[in-house]
Amino acid sequence: MKRVAAFGAFLWDFVVGDDWVGAAGVAILLAAVAALAHLAHVASWWLLPPGVAAVLAATLRRAVRALTPARRTTAPHPPA
Repeated sequence: MKRVAAFGAFLWDFVVGDDWVGAAGVAILLAAVAALAHLAHVASWWLLPPGVAAVLAATLRRAVRALTPARRTTAPHPPA
């Protein structure tokens, strides 16, 4: 049973990692593509590459905003 729990922990860390928003975005994208293919009988595989690129851009934007210092709300002081 320990091996199953260890594999589950590895799989969670591998798929979700540090950013659960990216994993959720890809999961929603996969579900949407599968639903579109099943319900509308359309070859919707081509939606995955731009969708994953959009999710990647969103997660990178979140990461960069978290690393940059807060923007100043007041103007800097003029030199004396």
